[in-house]
Amino acid sequence: MPRIAPALFSTVLLALAIPAQAAAPVCDAAALVPAPGRTQLSEFASGLENPWAFVFLPDGRMLVSERPGRFRLIDAQGKVSAPLDGVPAVQARGQGGLLDVALHPDFARNNLVYFAYAEAGEGGAGTAIARARLAADRLRLEEVRVIYRQTPKVSGNGHFGARLVFGRDGMLYAALGERQKFDPAQDPRQSLGKVVRLTPEGGVPADNPFARDPAWLPEIWTLGHRNPQGMALEPSSGALWLIEHGARGGDEINLLAAGRNYGWPVIAYGVNYTGTRIGEGRERAGLEQPLCYWDPSIAPGNFAFYTADQVPAWRGNLFVAALKDEAVHRFSREGTRITGVERIPVGKRVRDVRVGPDGWLYLATDESRGQILRLSLRID
Repeated sequence: MPRIAPALFSTVLLALAIPAQAAAPVCDAAALVPAPGRTQLSEFASGLENPWAFVFLPDGRMLVSERPGRFRLIDAQGKVSAPLDGVPAVQARGQGGLLDVALHPDFARNNLVYFAYAEAGEGGAGTAIARARLAADRLRLEEVRVIYRQTPKVSGNGHFGARLVFGRDGMLYAALGERQKFDPAQDPRQSLGKVVRLTPEGGVPADNPFARDPAWLPEIWTLGHRNPQGMALEPSSGALWLIEHGARGGDEINLLAAGRNYGWPVIAYGVNYTGTRIGEGRERAGLEQPLCYWDPSIAPGNFAFYTADQVPAWRGNLFVAALKDEAVHRFSREGTRITGVERIPVGKRVRDVRVGPDGWLYLATDESRGQILRLSLRID
């Protein structure tokens, strides 16, 4: 693994006086008793190519991104539209392509859509974030504008991230991968391996933790991330949770806080794919510990907190999409402590999971013949 340059260690001096935290538990250490009833999977929509993310519109329709560079709408009966016009050029290579999508908090009034994608440019490629208006006829994107570009663009086709979430503060949080470059996740002058916090217009909020420090990119909210592909707000507190791919045996759930350093690649759970140790091991003073980690890895996609009333036993539970594990994992919790897990097999790579307006869970399968599946619970 590349050695961390001494100059970059200035980025981890936020809290060197803080004692090292206790090691994190394994996420699936305790089995969870299934909810009363029987989980059922059914096909809601098909005919998609590597669907990456989706959101529900106020009218009940679903806006879906396909990694090759297309948006489609799916109506309440599962009918898939033709591709929408107006999507910018996407570099769909390796893990790159059209990625996450999010709605402006006031979408019902302004029709604003935000999306992340891999963008080619000088030096290679990087994650870009664009804002557009979904036309009244729902056939195209209008007024498309890139509001943020990950810097610098680098070679390679992996670890773009990316997830977009609007916080309760009205700001846009974007989780960005470190592009398989290791050290830049600790570099304050690069946005690789960071979560950035932006205004809805793409500007920098004045209260960002490093906004007034000339040694830092002012948009940085947290650092030390590898390849985050899941992010959501905890319902009761509004706290931001992040799930990221580790190396071998090191996928993590993290609780984000402004200005904190989550360690990659100085510390990490798991090992390199060659079997060698990553960085300094699992712990270092001043670097954050995850809430829990997976070993073996499940290759987590997105996740959702269950907030509906359809299944009372699921209220507050965390549902995590798993790519490698081809399943959905349901976690019970007490605050930030994971208390148990139920593995719900799907048999296909699951990239995204969301709670639908009908109170059931919807899953996107990351396949060339991709589907949207509905996960429900049948009471016998």
